[in-house]
Amino acid sequence: MAENVLLGKLEGLEHKFQEISTLITDPAVIADQKRYVKLNKEYRDLERILDAQREYKAMIRGIEEAKEILDTETDPDMREMAKAELDELEPQLPVMEEGIKLLLIPTDPEDGKNAIVEIRGGTGGDEAAIFAGDLYRMYQKYCETKGWKMEITSFTEGSSGGFKEIILMVSGENVYGTLKYESGVHRVQRVPATETQGRVHTSASTVAVLPEADEFDVEINEGEIKWDTFRSGGAGGQNVNKVESGVRLRYMWKNPSTNAIEEILIECTETRDQPKNKERALSRLRTLIYDREHQKYIDDIAARRKTMVSTGDRSAKIRTYNYPQGRITDHRINYTIYNLSSFMDGDIQQVIDQLIIAENSERLKESEL
Repeated sequence: MAENVLLGKLEGLEHKFQEISTLITDPAVIADQKRYVKLNKEYRDLERILDAQREYKAMIRGIEEAKEILDTETDPDMREMAKAELDELEPQLPVMEEGIKLLLIPTDPEDGKNAIVEIRGGTGGDEAAIFAGDLYRMYQKYCETKGWKMEITSFTEGSSGGFKEIILMVSGENVYGTLKYESGVHRVQRVPATETQGRVHTSASTVAVLPEADEFDVEINEGEIKWDTFRSGGAGGQNVNKVESGVRLRYMWKNPSTNAIEEILIECTETRDQPKNKERALSRLRTLIYDREHQKYIDDIAARRKTMVSTGDRSAKIRTYNYPQGRITDHRINYTIYNLSSFMDGDIQQVIDQLIIAENSERLKESEL
């Protein structure tokens, strides 16, 4: 009777869908961008659920009709056709039910956003910075396979290669909802290039994935921003060190948690176009403030989840990369694979899929569907 329970939960959604369809064409709603974006997302979510509902009802009707033919029909050809249809539809029904259950669970409203990815070398000195560079290349190649656009906002190179810190903007479809699983401490075990005696060292780099804030997510008084310009550093080129294209943003912000006034300092040297650098610095400022103001929301989500899949806890050790054994272990779900070479070449989807499955299983238990 699982289908009856599900159909009961789906009742009334069509009326709500029609109501939202009308609202998003209302000029007053369109003028309120924050409400309009929220309603548009709700509209798309309901549209997916109702499409699944129609397919589900058609499948149930098909199964009932096939069973009725088998119960009443004597013609061998008709019975054979009905049995073939039943054999095809019945295995699909539980799969469809699980899909609808997941659609009925409210998704994280941030999932569809672009993401700011911050990679920093941690414990291990030069080797940690080199590993941070390896992680950057891994994500770069992964983003290419997804068709996502990656832009470097700022970086500080390590003295022996890699990066002490590199900050990226990744844009595309469902970027944050996918990359959020990468937040945390990434540990590497290998013989560093600087090691003369062949000993395996353990180092770590941290990855923080933040949802990009929309302009209307946070309130910033742009008149209070202090801007400085400076010449971008770098090797070669006619314009390098001659044009003041780099920008530095200073903003005094009141932390709502502590009521203390904090100075936020952001630099952007990504392009040789100063207005573009200003635009990207502003985007980072919005995201930084948005992230700080929403930390309580992230903590509440983490406290409710029994799994450590996507808690947003950036201090948790989430994964170990063991080079001597060619092994990657994700500690949140105790999942190990032995394809480190291809993994570092961007083939990380398999692990992300396992993390999504683990989180969805937890969400289904919590929703009691």
